[in-house]
This record gives sequence, structure tokens and C-alpha cells, in this order.
Amino acid sequence: MNLLTRNRGRLHGRSLRTRLLLFISATLVVVCAAMSLTTVLAQRAYLLDNLDDRVGNAAERSLGGAELQPALDDYLGFLLENGHAVGTLGARFDDKGTIIAAAVVRQDAPPRNLTAAQRAALTGITADSAMHTRTVPGLGTYRLTALDSKGVRVLTGLPMDDVQDMISGLVAVEAAVALAGLTVAGCLCAVVIRRQLRPLGRVAATAVEVSRSPLGHGEVTALTRVPERDTDPGSEAGQVGAALNLMIDHVESSLAERRRGEEQMRRSEERMRRFLADASHELRTPLASIAGYAELMNRGTDRIEPGLAWRRVTAESARMTGLVEDLLLLARLDEGRPLASAEVDLAALLAEAVWDARAAGTGHEWQLHLSLDAPALVVGDEARLHQVLANLLANARTHTPAGTTVTAGVEATAARTVVIRVRDDGPGIPPALLPTVFERFTRADASRARAGGKEGGSGLGLAIATAIIGAHGGRIDVTSVPGRTEFTIELPAATTELPPAEPALRARTASV
Repeated sequence: MNLLTRNRGRLHGRSLRTRLLLFISATLVVVCAAMSLTTVLAQRAYLLDNLDDRVGNAAERSLGGAELQPALDDYLGFLLENGHAVGTLGARFDDKGTIIAAAVVRQDAPPRNLTAAQRAALTGITADSAMHTRTVPGLGTYRLTALDSKGVRVLTGLPMDDVQDMISGLVAVEAAVALAGLTVAGCLCAVVIRRQLRPLGRVAATAVEVSRSPLGHGEVTALTRVPERDTDPGSEAGQVGAALNLMIDHVESSLAERRRGEEQMRRSEERMRRFLADASHELRTPLASIAGYAELMNRGTDRIEPGLAWRRVTAESARMTGLVEDLLLLARLDEGRPLASAEVDLAALLAEAVWDARAAGTGHEWQLHLSLDAPALVVGDEARLHQVLANLLANARTHTPAGTTVTAGVEATAARTVVIRVRDDGPGIPPALLPTVFERFTRADASRARAGGKEGGSGLGLAIATAIIGAHGGRIDVTSVPGRTEFTIELPAATTELPPAEPALRARTASV
């Protein structure tokens, strides 16, 4: 059992090419051995049948000759008759099976009597017409049969040397042919197996090359693939190659997803650090102002007028309160907290926002454009949507010079969306700032003039607008070139079917 286990272990430890070659060679050896053995046995049976026929004929002739002298029990004169081949053995025996006389036919000489030892090899054969094989000392192997007719018993045999020589020659020829055939077949099998297993070798080489790639760290470039010729699904090697390519694709997609996740996490951490730094800076400025005015008040009223100090403290407190409220709103939106949900008429909401902006920015020209074939109704938080519109209009007022025309419009589209556009003809947003204009604490102070020298905001207005619109399932975009900056808001329309808008609201542009 241990030897068998050890042999199996040795076999499994070899390469597939070696195991296939050994298995095929062993199979060929077994097949050749079976064919050779079958051929030899069939030929031997044929030769023995032929020899048995000749032995039977010789025995009948001998019996016919012996019947001519029935009174002479030791008469072997029938061996002198023509037709007996050289080496024919003839004998007479009594009813007890004892050999009385025995001789063998010689070439050009009288038959030679057998010795006692040779006669002893013939004992025990009965006259039953059956064939027997005996080895006679000094004469070789014989095929013998005994016949009995009216008390005349004759034993006749022919030598088997010719049959044995032919069988031996056949075995030698079969062995030579089988050895040559096995050698040629083994060489061909080795070549064929090597050729057929080359695709597996290339697949294995690809797998080794992929395994050496730094998948756990570093920048992973495109991994090596199995060549297309080795991915044919019609072959086992092609199936392995195709499966390996599929696995490599999965590994690459997983690595790409991991890199994207890591990059997003890194960017998120950077945004968070920048956000905290900017928030700290924004909060520190009003706090420093409040602390400064409080210090001046503590030193006495001769340093600063109390009313002015309290007005500045109140203004900075309001500024800090607004900043904190904006940060809290962004935090709630980031957490995905639900907003109020009600039906909101964006046309009326935009009109109110434009009126409020006109009151705050009298130096600008304000226009309201309504293009409505259906009510501009959405489902959402009216206060937050008003805050978005107010932020966009405030941006247009703050970052454009006096005399700028600001146009705000709303329309209901056939795709069941409501679109709001806020456009101005101011100097525009710098191209370098445009990709990050919706990020938090982004300011355009250096490129867009502030009206009246007023202080700019905290840079959270557009970020808040983006978060609110996203929470309503919409989107906000901006396009800007010098002389034209346009913010576009798209929100899904309310699903409730309402009657068409009044004709007066379908298309109207007004200066307010």
C-alpha cells in the first residue's frame, strides 16, 4: 500500500506532458501486447489444427497397415509405406497401454526403434482418438494420437518442431514490429503532445507574469492577456485561456474600482480638510472682530464710539450665525435628511425672488421671463428652493458691476421637467474657476468685481444650491463667457395633472 501510494505521488508530481506520454505509451504497450498475443494464439491454433489433421491421417494409414498383420502385435512394417513423413513415430501397444514396439521414420534409412526411455514417454496414451502432446527424449516434442480397430492398437505421432519454429519466428517478428511501432508512436505522441500543450504553456506563462505584477500596491498598468489564438472555446486549453482572461478582467476592474475608491476617499479627505480649514478661517474672522471690538470697549469709550462698536459686533455675529447655519444646512443635506415636501409653483417663487433682488440691487436691471405652456409645479421644500433662487440672484448682484442686466426665466418642458435660467451680461466667471464653482468656499473675488465695495460671501452659496437641487432630484449647471453667464436649474415636474396655465403667463418678459 505504501509503495502504491508512493508511486502515485511520483506520477502526480510529474508534468502533464510526461503523464500523458506515459499513459499513452502504457496504453499502446497493452494494445500491442494484446494484438501480438491474439495473433500468436490464433496462428498457433491454426497450425495445431493443421498438424492434428496430418497426425490423424498418418494414424489412419498406420492402422490400415497394421490391420494387414493382426496376429503380429509388434509389427511396424506399415512405417515403411510411402506417405509417412520423416520423423513420423509409430508404436504398437497392448490393451493395458504397454508399448510393445515403437520406431521413428528416418531419411533414406529403415525406421529406428525407440529406446526404453523414449518408450516410457509414450505410456499412458489410450486409443480414444484424442490428440496428445509429449516430449520424447532425443526426438523433441510430438503430437500423438492412438487408434484401435478390432484389437489392433496403433500409436502415431508427428514432430511439432515446425510449428514451434513458426510460432517462435512469429513471436520474434511481432516483438520487433511492436517495438518499432511503439518507438515511432511514442515519438509521434511526444511531438503531438508537446505541440498541443503549447497553448497551456503560454497560458501558464501569462499567469506567472500576472502573478509578478504589484497588485497589492503601486500603480498597476494593463495586465498581460492570453493571446486570442489561445482562447478558442472549442478546446480545453482555449477554455482555460478564456477563463484566465476573464479573471484578469475581473482583477483589473476590481483594482480600478479600488483605485477609484481610494482616489475618492483621498479627495474626500482633502475636501474635508479644506472645508474645516476654510470654515475655521471664516469663523475666526468674525470672532476676531467681535473680540477686538469687545477689547476696545473694555479699554474705555474714548477709544471707540459704543454705538458703532455694538453695531459692528452685531453685524459680525449675524455673519457668523449665517455661516454656522449654512454649515449646518450642508451637513444635514450630506446626511440625506429629508426636506419638506409640498407642491411648489416655481413661477411665483421666482417672481418673488426677483422682486427681492430688485429691492436689494437697485443699480442692476432685472428682468423676469415666463414661458409656460403648463404650470411650473414641482414637489419640494419651498423655503429651500427660494433660498437657491435667492443665492443665484445674489451672486449675480454681488459679482457684477452696476448696470448689468440680470434675466431670470422659468419654463415647463415636454419632458415633464421645469427649467429655471438665471442669466447676466457681466464679466463672466474665469475659466480656471469654472470647474470648481459649485465646490464649497469657492470665491470669484479676484475676477468678478463686487458692487459697491461690499464684502463677499463665504463661498457656500452655490454649494448649498447644488446640494438642495440634488436633494430634489434635479441638477444645476453653469456656462460662462465674457458678457454672458447663465445658471440652469432642471427639476422634475409634479406628477399631478393640473389645468393649463393662464394665457397671460404662457410667454411674458417683464422688467421689474
